[in-house]
Amino acid sequence: MDAAVRALPAAALVLIVVANAWPGLMPDVGFWDTGEFQAVLPTLGTAHSPGYPTYVILGFLGSILLTPLGEPAFRVTVLSLLFVAVAAVATMALVRRLTGWLPVGFAAGLGLAVTPIVWLNATRADPHPLHLAFVVLLLLVLVGWQQDRDELESAAADRRLLLAAALFGLAAGNHSLTLLLAPAIALFVAVVEPGILRRPLFVAGCLAVALGTLALVYLELPIRAGLWRAPLVYGRPDTWEGFWYIALAQQFQGSLGDPLADLPAKLEAIVEIAGQQLGWLTLLLPPAALVVARRAPAYALLTGVAMVTTLLFNTSYSNADIERYYLGPALMAWTWLGILAGEVANLAATAVVDDDGRLRTWLARLAPAAAPDPMRWERAGVAAAVVAGAILLAPGLADLGPRAAAADRSADTAARRWLDEVLPILPQDAVLVSWWSTSTPLWYAQRVEAQRTDLFVVDDRTMLDQDLGRAPDVIERFLGQRPVFVIRLDRDLPELQARFLMVPVASGGSTGVWRVDGRLEGGG
Repeated sequence: MDAAVRALPAAALVLIVVANAWPGLMPDVGFWDTGEFQAVLPTLGTAHSPGYPTYVILGFLGSILLTPLGEPAFRVTVLSLLFVAVAAVATMALVRRLTGWLPVGFAAGLGLAVTPIVWLNATRADPHPLHLAFVVLLLLVLVGWQQDRDELESAAADRRLLLAAALFGLAAGNHSLTLLLAPAIALFVAVVEPGILRRPLFVAGCLAVALGTLALVYLELPIRAGLWRAPLVYGRPDTWEGFWYIALAQQFQGSLGDPLADLPAKLEAIVEIAGQQLGWLTLLLPPAALVVARRAPAYALLTGVAMVTTLLFNTSYSNADIERYYLGPALMAWTWLGILAGEVANLAATAVVDDDGRLRTWLARLAPAAAPDPMRWERAGVAAAVVAGAILLAPGLADLGPRAAAADRSADTAARRWLDEVLPILPQDAVLVSWWSTSTPLWYAQRVEAQRTDLFVVDDRTMLDQDLGRAPDVIERFLGQRPVFVIRLDRDLPELQARFLMVPVASGGSTGVWRVDGRLEGGG
């Protein structure tokens, strides 16, 4: 019974987070990366760089367990929401460990879940919610190791660090953003236990666990691209060069600028993003950072270094939906705010009441005074913790409607409607020269739903992997042998229209489908 009672706050938080975001979940397959993940996870395939093998493996298992909920595309989306719920509960536990106050921890967990960028990523298929969950679990284990190490036997304390190393490996196998945390974790461990530097074998063991876990999950790429080939494989990860091309995200090299360049502009951008995500709570972050440095200096070092490293990377990276990269900093900001709120509760709990009924603050403890009544101490602290937690939630609750509308993807059925329009008009054995955004729902239709498996969808990735050349080369290769259709970005169409007779047959814009009827005289 005691265990069930202790689990009630976590269960309540999960129910609130899930019930709040559920109506806005994307109901079906999507375009872009969303469609790719919805196709890769149910088939245990391989995804684009850096591969996300932890996400793929957990997503495959989760998709099986969630089978009663509906179609595979929707089940993969549900996983994102569940990962956010896990992150919220772990945040509650982390803040409670750091402050001692359950109401403050509950507010921090819920506040994280309704932060706009977190909420948005909870309603679509994406590996970043899992990254968020891994980061907070990693912080929770590290803080637990720090706080309990004096009470634990040395072997038990070492197991905590080995668990953290395994979590780091799994997290890095989900997203390479995790690697940015390595310097902060190393500093934290060295500060908390300086003697660990005199234990090279144990340090090597931790590194071996982290790297071994990472290597183990990354075996999914060559296995599913080679011996046990998946229906959908990105690149050539079954070859030595192809594996490292994916794992090291070589296709995105060159997207990172100088992290130390134009720091004032970067700081301005960070403040703007913080305001968008936290509202007026952004003003509390500087005093919160000072309180964290005083109350939990090792945690301040851990999260402060991780925050700076991640923010410098994010503001210097120019290739991706970069807002998703701010989930980690948002989490750390919420833990700082939780510690600040916990300090407010501590001040109320340790206040001293004079015989004449006057309330003196914690400063009064510097002078001799009678101990406070235990019941009054408890009531004051709990009440202050509840009020402080409510203040943390105030911006989110006041803005709940607009945030829900911004995160709502329940009406996002554009990819399904596009498939329903396009697939019936394509003749048997047609070749479809596509591009990334439209390729992913086509792959989902073929590999997950077994629709139109006769079609040959030639994406830019396919052109590279199968040495087919560029889009004009693919058209030349198949024209006259099989029906050829084209879906390309507007910037790519003029070159094709100058060489081939092309007729629009479905949709429009970047999802428009063109039939290639022949070559133009003098074209090319």
